[in-house]
Order: sequence, then structure tokens, then C-alpha cells
Amino acid sequence: MTPQEMVERALELSRNDGCVVLVDEGSTANLRFAGNTLTTNGVARSSRLTVISIAGEGVGVVSRASVRDEQLADVVAAADAAARDARPAEDARPLVEAGPASAEWGEAVRPTDIGVFEGFAPALGEAFAAAESGGRKLYGFAEHSFTSTFLGTSAGVRLRHDQPTGRLELNAKSADLKRSAWTGVSTQDFTDVDVAALDSSLAQRLEWAKTRVDLPAGRYETLLPPSAVADLMIYLFWSAGARDALDGRSVFSKPGGGTRVGEQLATLPVTLSSDPGADGIACAPFVTAHASSRQSSVFDNGLPLAPTDWIKDGRLEALLQTRYSAELSGLAVTPAIDNLIMNGPEGGRPLEEMIASTQHGLLVTCLWYIREVDPQTLLVTGLTRDGVYLVEHGEVVGEVNNFRFNESPVDLLARLTEVGASERTLPREWNDYFQRTVMPPIRVPDFNMSTVSQAS
Repeated sequence: MTPQEMVERALELSRNDGCVVLVDEGSTANLRFAGNTLTTNGVARSSRLTVISIAGEGVGVVSRASVRDEQLADVVAAADAAARDARPAEDARPLVEAGPASAEWGEAVRPTDIGVFEGFAPALGEAFAAAESGGRKLYGFAEHSFTSTFLGTSAGVRLRHDQPTGRLELNAKSADLKRSAWTGVSTQDFTDVDVAALDSSLAQRLEWAKTRVDLPAGRYETLLPPSAVADLMIYLFWSAGARDALDGRSVFSKPGGGTRVGEQLATLPVTLSSDPGADGIACAPFVTAHASSRQSSVFDNGLPLAPTDWIKDGRLEALLQTRYSAELSGLAVTPAIDNLIMNGPEGGRPLEEMIASTQHGLLVTCLWYIREVDPQTLLVTGLTRDGVYLVEHGEVVGEVNNFRFNESPVDLLARLTEVGASERTLPREWNDYFQRTVMPPIRVPDFNMSTVSQAS
């Protein structure tokens, strides 16, 4: 069966009060390389069926990979049985009413293949040659995926979204492997990846690292590039669930009850938003919930998504809401969206100009191994990696030892002294899960480098 046929047949087979069916057809292509040499390449296909059956207010969810035609009835029957045995779901609501079906609903799935690297691969080969002649080694991988999601419900919803996703992670090392630098980019199709420019930036960082400066732990004026800002803001976004805030569990809980929506979080007029139609980072324009959680509801499947400001001009504007949590909070329904955009005041400078105006401070390449310490303040800890540099009188003068840091993304917003020009970027820590971000570099006057790290 085609994915569309599987959706229709599963809906026909369900014998309960309502049913939601999701079919995800995925494909990936990848290149991996080490020591200036391509090591592996490959393609893969995947398929997953999720049946969400509703009996009264009970919900049964069964998800299976690579379901064959003759197995479909058993999957639906298992979901129906689970729903009949389930306790009433607190988020139970009528299924979303059907609007127009997606125009591309009936089209065949177009998987990605190794041809997506047709223009990129030769440029990568040229970068290998340049790196070899420059005495450095390049390591990393390029990956492209294409996922077609089909959503059908017993209420008549028929929606489809095709999501291309690409990323390149590039690590350069000196010939003796003692110096290392990382960069990464997010892309839809690899036609906009400038490998030569990325390699050039890594070469410059390795040159900076020839001078070593040891510094103690402490609070330093710190420049964070867009990638590091993305990792911190993604964690803030993931932690912005309305249910947790209402229950007093998060940094967005208001003392005495309620949420902090409406409070000023940042002194500078920064905006953190999501937009399903954002150029270059477009994502699904409707809710696709494979299971209910504190931040999502299977009953909201098919709900339209719109541009949403989470923080506007420094003020907390919205939290992640299902229809159920919105009823509890009295706030608008604002479901999660699969991209994130941060902007500061107009006229933000690029990172290079921010470096040039720094008298004494640190330039951090990226953050790594970020873990939560205290949800009440959103305090997180993590490590710097692949390059921390000392800036003196507007110039990078050498590489500094790594640190463990302790900071809260929310607290950082209140202490920002500069927000630069936003650009599309790839988070280092979270790019397995969240890749579509547009972020600025930022200046923090007192970033907490809590201890020296021996990591190298």
C-alpha cells in the first residue's frame, strides 16, 4: 500500500469512536570522512505507522516500523484494544475539525538519494586538498534526510508535510592532533554550503590555537556565536511548557501560582519566535503528535500552526500550549513548532565586528554536554569544546583552556549587553533533534566559567 492507502485502510479498520493515523516515510543519504578522506557513504529508507485509537476518553497508541499490508489489521486492533482498556485521558478533546486536504496529499513520495551531494562532494574534495596542503586534517559527516508525514483522522483531516533536512559537521585538527576546531551548518539541499569558506574559518582558528593561554575559572565577558546561542535557546524553548509552569515546576512558574507570561525577561528588546513558513527553515504547518505528553496532545493532531512569539521585545509572550493546557491557563493555544528564531535590536553587528570591539574577553566556539541542574531557575551546566579564544584589544591572541560553565538561559537574557546579526545556524549539542534555527551572536559581560575543564 502507498502511505495514503495505509492511512485510509487503517481508519476503515478501527472500530472505536475515533481514530488518528500518522504515516512517516523517511529517507537519508550521508557522506562520512576522516583525515581528508571520504570513508563511507550510504542511503537508507524507513517507514513508521502510528495508530491512535479513541474509545470514549480512553486513548490507545500503537506505533510500528515497516508495517506490511497483512500486518495492518493487527496494529489497528491492538490500538483499539489499548484504548478500550485505558483510563480517561485528561487532555481528551474533540478531534480537530477537517479543513481542506493538502494539495499534495495524493502525490508519490520523493525520497532523497546520494545525488543530493552532486555539487557538494566535489567542493568537499577540494577542501580536502586545501587542508592537506595546509597541514590540517578534516573529519566529519554530511547528512540529508527527507520525511513525508501523512496525517488522517476519522474527523476527515487529510494533511501532508514533506520535510527536507540537511546538516554538515566539520572538524579540523592540526597534523599532530593537538589543536581542534569545529563548525557546522544547516541546509535544505546542500546547494548553499560553502565548504571552502568553512575550511578557511577552521584554518584561522587552528592558527589562533598555536598560542596557548591558561586562565583560571571565573566570570568573563564572553562572546557566544550563533551555534552556542542556539543550543541555549533550544533548551529554554523545550523547557517552556505551560503545564510545568502552571504546576510550579519550572523557571516560568509564577510565585504563588500561575505563569510568568507577561513578565520582562530581557533588558534588551530580544524576540524569540517560531514560524512554520520561515524562509530556509520551514517546517510542518500543523500539529503532528504521535503521543500525548505534558507539552503535546494527540487530540490536537491537525491543528494549524501560526507564527508565534515566545518572547517579544524581552517580554515572555507565550508558552508551549495544548488545547487542554490553554483551558487551564486561560492563555492562547500555542503548540510547539519545529523551528526557532532569535532577533535583537535592528542593526546588530556580525560576530567579527563584535570581536573587533572587545577589549578583554573570551570567544567561545561551541558548547557541549549540556545538562540541567535546577529546573526552577533553568540552571544548566556544560563544557566548552573545540576552541575557546582570548580576545585582547579587538584581536584574538590565543587559545584558552576549556571550562565547565554554569548558566541559566533565562538569566542570560537579563544580562545581555549586545545582540548581533542573526543568521541560520546549526546547534552543536542538539542537532540530532532540532536543526532549524536562526540565531545571533551575543555578548554576556559575566559568563560563569565555573571550573577549568581538562577536556581537550
